[in-house]
Parts: sequence; structure tokens; C-alpha cells
Amino acid sequence: MVSVFELFHIGIGPSSSHTVGPMRAAMWFAQELMESDFRDPISRICVTLHGSLGATGKGHGTGKGVILGLSGQSPESVLPSQIISIVADAQENGRLSIMGAITIPFDIKTDIVYKVKSLPQHPNGLTFQAFAASGDMLLERRFFSIGGGAVIRGEQPLVPEVPLSVPFPFNTAAELLTLCKNNRITIAQLMMENEKARYPEAEIHARLDRLWEVMQDCVRRGFEATDMLPGPFKVRRRAKGMRETLLKNMNGETDLLSAMDWLNVYALAVSEENAAGGQVVTAPTNGAAGIIPSVLHYYMHFIKGASIQGVREFLLTAAAIGTLYKTNASISGAEVGCQGEVGVACSMAAGGLCAIIGGTPDQIENAAEIGMEHHLGLTCDPVGGLVQIPCIERNAMASSKAVNAARLALHTVGEHHISLDAVIKTMWETGADMKTKYKETARGGLAVNIKLC
Repeated sequence: MVSVFELFHIGIGPSSSHTVGPMRAAMWFAQELMESDFRDPISRICVTLHGSLGATGKGHGTGKGVILGLSGQSPESVLPSQIISIVADAQENGRLSIMGAITIPFDIKTDIVYKVKSLPQHPNGLTFQAFAASGDMLLERRFFSIGGGAVIRGEQPLVPEVPLSVPFPFNTAAELLTLCKNNRITIAQLMMENEKARYPEAEIHARLDRLWEVMQDCVRRGFEATDMLPGPFKVRRRAKGMRETLLKNMNGETDLLSAMDWLNVYALAVSEENAAGGQVVTAPTNGAAGIIPSVLHYYMHFIKGASIQGVREFLLTAAAIGTLYKTNASISGAEVGCQGEVGVACSMAAGGLCAIIGGTPDQIENAAEIGMEHHLGLTCDPVGGLVQIPCIERNAMASSKAVNAARLALHTVGEHHISLDAVIKTMWETGADMKTKYKETARGGLAVNIKLC
């Protein structure tokens, strides 16, 4: 069973699959280098990025992630000041400290190779090679960044062979609903019992609270920043200005759509921070990281009786829905397009919100289904290979959809015609039919119809 903390974890922007995953893979490779006893010292490291990583890695910060990981930094603990200094040392001085133990020459223009052709196993592949001064290869390892920051080694199967034993295992939404009905528990309670197979309850609460704390910090930073985002488009941040306008308008006439405005500004704040390479919660990916924090902020500010316990129930419920997508389809834009990122996040947020505003398990399943049904076929076509256009506004749009889906589901009477299982299956099949150029390669759609500045 997929853990809540596999779907939600702390990382850095701009991309979970293209920055966080490669960073984690590079750290594993560096650790193995330090544990190996080579006859000759390490003289050079070469990293080859395959498929989607090769196509959009420059805009998605893959090189940055590789440099940080080889330096021994983890996505969860690296500080912004460390990011700047480590990457600058490699770029300006042409050197890299491996795990802080040995320093080798490192030329980011030649030692990181971008190849658009994918490896057979997955569109996001990385090959690491370490060489001696003689040119002899000392170590070679391959990894795949499979979405949401998750990484597997090249020799591993894409699906673990031995699942963790939990009290309430489920593979489909139908099984999940049956378990809730037969045991008279909510989806959040079921997920909590499964998580307790991994961690003590107090630790689960602490980790959930930490995720919410990072989400709030990210929104606050987004509200304060005024700089332009990196890249050739010179995209200006909008969250700070929009928030100031909303605060001024609060003293005027009541706007019935002000809640939607706040949803937008929360999502923009997080997505802009992610695009700038800041710290975010992968939820379930970085490209969709603004949706769940936005809907949770909406809950805390606009729903009477909102509490930290509600936040926990939201995250647990959303994780159950995310588990279904990760098990039966994909959360990788390189595999299924943006329906697997923004669509899944919208589905998770819709179900999570429905749960904490009074929805039954059946209504939660319906909310999650609505959230995805209206994202089917959504392509991933980042302009310039950057997580900016259309990604930032897309997070805002999906946040509003998630709230609407939850409210629609609460008014559902009787059975709905399309199940969550059916829409997940459809999403997976749609992703398989989607042309590669629309799946995080920046070779189709908006990416080729907008001229670079």
C-alpha cells in the first residue's frame, strides 16, 4: 500500500519528477560511491538524462537536482542558501564536492548529457557513471523518476513485489468503499489504521501537521515575493499584488465570488514559489503543488468550524484517492500528461474537502471522480520546458474545480453513473493514447505555439 507520506513529502521546485526525483537518485549514487572501495580514485562523473528528463530537464531544474544530490543534499532538508551556493560553485568554478568528502572537476555543460530518446522502462531515466583518470568506468547505475519524486533503481520492477501488510488493503475505489461500509469507518480512519502499520499514531499526526506547516509557509513566502520568475519569459509574480487588492476590497461591498479569488491567490502563491525553486509539499507532484494547499486554506478561512483535525482528515482522505491513481494509473506527466498531475491533485483535493464538510464515503468517491472526469485528456505542454505557463494558472483553475466538485457531490442523490475506478481506468488509457509530444516534452501544444521572448 502506498503511504500518505509517499504522496505528500517536502521537496524543492520546480518539478517533483524532474528536480526532486533526480536529486534523490543522485544522492543514492553518491552514497554508493562513498561506500565503494575503488582501486583508482574517482576523476569524473557523467550523468545522462533520458526521455522527458532530456527534453525538458534544463527548464525543470534537473541539472540543479543532480548537482545537489551528488553533493549529499536531500530534498527534504536542503536549505535555500545551500542550493544557491552549491549550484553556483559547480557553475562558476567547475567543481563538485561529492557528499562533502571528495572534490572533482564538474562541467555542467558536458558532464550532464540530455538525450530526448526514452529508455524502454519509463520516460524519465537517468544513467550515472563514475570514471577513473585512466578513463576506466568505476561504477554505473541507472534510475527512473516515476512521478511525485519517487525513484526506483534500474534493476527494480516498477511495482514492488511484496506489499506491506496493512489491516485494510485495497486496490480499487470499490474495495475502499466496501471496507468503509463493512467496518463502519471513514476513509480517513481507514488510512490512519493503515499508516499505523508503519508509524506510531503520534508520529503520523506530527508528520501531517508538518506538511500543513510547510504549505502555510509556502503561501506566506509567495505573498511576500515580488521578483520575476527565472527563465526567458520574465513572468512576474502575481500573488502578492492580488492579495493586497483582495485585502483592500474586504472593507468594501461583499463580493459573492471572493472565496474563488482567494482560492486563486493561494494557488498562485504556492505555484510561483515552486516555479522559483522554493520549498513546497509535493502534492502529489510539484507541478500540481498549489491545488491541495489552496483548497486547505479555503477550508481554514471559509468553512465554519475548521480545525487542524480537519486538515489531517483531508490529507488522509486525499492520500487514499491518490493511492488509487498511483496503483492503477500514474501521477507522472511524462507518462499520462497533466491529467496525471493537476487532474489527480484536483481529484484528491475534491475528495479531501468533501470528507471534511460532511460528505459520506460514497460522496467522497463521487467528488474525486468529478475532479478527474473534467481533466481527462489534459496535456502537459510546458512552454520553454518551465513549470510556469500554463502550469501556474492551471493550479488556480483546478483549485476552483476541486471545491465545485466537492459541493456538487454533496448534493448528489442516489448513484452516479461514472465510478472513480472507471475514470481512473479511462485516464490511464487516455494517457497511453496521447502523443509523446504532449507529455512533458515541450514539443507540442502551447510549448510550440508561443514564441520565446
